[in-house]
Amino acid sequence: MTQQSTHDLRRRTYLKGIGFAGTAVLTGLSGCTGGSDSSGGASLELLHGWSGGDGQAAFDSMLEGFEAKHTDIDVNAKAIGGGGNTSLDARINTRLTNQNPPGSWTEWPGKNLEQFTSADLLADIGESVWSNNGMQNAYLDGPKQAATSGGSFVCVPTNIHRINNLFYNTAVIETAGVDLSNITTPTSLVAALETVSENTDAVGMAHSTKSPWTTLQLWATVFLGQAGAAAYDAFISGNGDRAAVADAFKTVAAYSEQFPEDASTIGWKEANTMLVEGAAGFFHQGDWAVGAYGPEFAFESEWNHVAFPGTKGQYALNMDAWVFPREGPSSEAAKQWLQYVGTKDAQVRFNTKKGSVPPRTDVSTEKFGPFQAAQMSSLQDSELQPPSIAHGLGVTPEVLTKLKQAVGAFSFTKGSADETAQAFMDVFN
Repeated sequence: MTQQSTHDLRRRTYLKGIGFAGTAVLTGLSGCTGGSDSSGGASLELLHGWSGGDGQAAFDSMLEGFEAKHTDIDVNAKAIGGGGNTSLDARINTRLTNQNPPGSWTEWPGKNLEQFTSADLLADIGESVWSNNGMQNAYLDGPKQAATSGGSFVCVPTNIHRINNLFYNTAVIETAGVDLSNITTPTSLVAALETVSENTDAVGMAHSTKSPWTTLQLWATVFLGQAGAAAYDAFISGNGDRAAVADAFKTVAAYSEQFPEDASTIGWKEANTMLVEGAAGFFHQGDWAVGAYGPEFAFESEWNHVAFPGTKGQYALNMDAWVFPREGPSSEAAKQWLQYVGTKDAQVRFNTKKGSVPPRTDVSTEKFGPFQAAQMSSLQDSELQPPSIAHGLGVTPEVLTKLKQAVGAFSFTKGSADETAQAFMDVFN
């Protein structure tokens, strides 16, 4: 079978059985239009999900830097926001169905990209992109692994949000008399949460159960800290230990006794506000939560953070990346874009606005605030960079959808923990 016929077969097989990020199954993706061009006088269409706030400011700053260096490329950037990339995924689905892919778009890297790579829809950019700007030496193993498929680079991560943060309100913790040095494991955190509830007017842990991803993220972080990195890797590979999965859910169930009474109706932003206002002692979330901590809620003096108990030395990753479609239009201009987003300049521009940190470890901390600088140091010193489950880096879209469904049925009891653990095992079967 020729290389071209193998490529077409993969695409046809993909269309029959796999949907994009849990949306409708694509049909009719044969012979995508577009192809190579010269970057001189080219147009480049970019789709992304940052339609407002710090994300839009971050993208705009990065785009400004690119356009200053590539005045011969006319960029048409479109923000498709909403639903944690759901709206963007749906648009990409439609565009590919209509044989009209953009020049590049943002995706979560890692196993989330298998929906594309299994059909051979993304091209190898190892030589054309990753051989430039010292990228391969500057990126750590975790981000590089997430950017590859079958040993080939298919995307460029532009930012990293850390998942395994445990934020705390310093005044609440001090008033409660909690000794942070005693919190060394996920289970030892339970006593600290109880102490906060007993000795202050605040709840032990701010948390939202309104959407399943927040609890899935909490469970995954507990599981990482409680069962260890090897067990975490085994789980996302489909070889999880049911008892360890259940134990992590039992710990989450213990935490839930110290959640706010309205945890099922508030969102994660409202839970974050509880920490700011002193209505909660602890809060687990990705470091995007810090975007709500203005000057009136000062880092270190009024809020601080530690690595989630049991995960010290690890930097759990959530990332955004730009992909390169195999048969997309403006391919040379798209390569110029991908080369640029991998540079120090682009990553300083983006991450100083977004509150995330650069995937490159050779970026100066000079233009970053103290929290981001500390995070950058932690990333560079980290021994492992496990991929996020709740954001699709560690599992495929199909698996992620089923995990969220199982978490949605979790009733925060020890009995339900065993049932949910079995449901998690069944997902991989």
